[in-house]
Amino acid sequence: MAKQKHPEYQYLDIAQDILDDGIIIIDRGTNIRLKSLFGRQMRFDLTSDFPLLTTKKVYWKGVIHELYWFMSGQTNIKYLVDNNVHIWDDYPYKIYVGKSKIKNQKSKILTKEEFIENIRTDKKFAKKYGELPRIYGEMWRHWPVRKKGRTIDQLGWVLKELKDDPNAKNLIVNSWNPEYLYTMATYEDASRFPICHNMYQISNRNGRLSLHLYHRSADLFLGVPFNIASYALLTHILAKISGLEPWEFIHTFGDVHIYENHIPQMKEQLKRKPRPFPKIKIDPSVKKLEDFRPEHVTLIDYNPHPSIYAELTIAGGLYDKRTGRMAA
Repeated sequence: MAKQKHPEYQYLDIAQDILDDGIIIIDRGTNIRLKSLFGRQMRFDLTSDFPLLTTKKVYWKGVIHELYWFMSGQTNIKYLVDNNVHIWDDYPYKIYVGKSKIKNQKSKILTKEEFIENIRTDKKFAKKYGELPRIYGEMWRHWPVRKKGRTIDQLGWVLKELKDDPNAKNLIVNSWNPEYLYTMATYEDASRFPICHNMYQISNRNGRLSLHLYHRSADLFLGVPFNIASYALLTHILAKISGLEPWEFIHTFGDVHIYENHIPQMKEQLKRKPRPFPKIKIDPSVKKLEDFRPEHVTLIDYNPHPSIYAELTIAGGLYDKRTGRMAA
């Protein structure tokens, strides 16, 4: 019997395909170059191990806290900052700097480090400058509707519907709201950060729960390893709450790319051989959505290759035709 190929090669093979056959495209508003392909898919079996990539160390603490941030419907980065997770710092800081320049304020513009320290120590400052409205958590748990005083808890509805109709084919959570995105939105309402992993669907197949993510724009080197772990973990959590077994995480890409400044790091990662995936354990006290906390997840036997550092590329958001740059 032929030895089964390690499932991490799905990710590594896409990376090699991009390096070999990807086309060069330019990110509008930033002029950042990247190599890109369109339309790929990976499938991970969750019945035995957990797809936390091993050819470089993935920031597990960030995965857990960001997912909890989303699942609890939060929109302010203060929760993340308070837990020393800084993966979302750049967007609110970029918005703060842009607004400060527009106002031509006389006071000194804070450095990023000063800005984050103020988020951590000053609740009023955090409330004013730490918000990222219409981010994933709000869309998942408090989707805004025009009827005053009403929002839609998509994730809560999906779990309820899953129990009421185990064979449901409509269990979708969507983060893509045209009212607030890109040039579809008014200038004032448009989000200044991108919605990338924009829709997922869950399904019960004979007592086993699967999740299918559509990822319209994917940063393969930095973002995707994180996203694989996050949505695989979400699959486990939703299965636990629903009394089902986790089965499969399917990850479908639209535009999947490697930023030009990440190519040397990606080539280094491709030299490494995958190691056995770890396992996870979720505390049995998690019986409903509100029960879940980051400390309820235990990661077991994770033995990755060392981290590979790369700068986060701040791209996407609202393009401003007047300036030819991304809007503040």
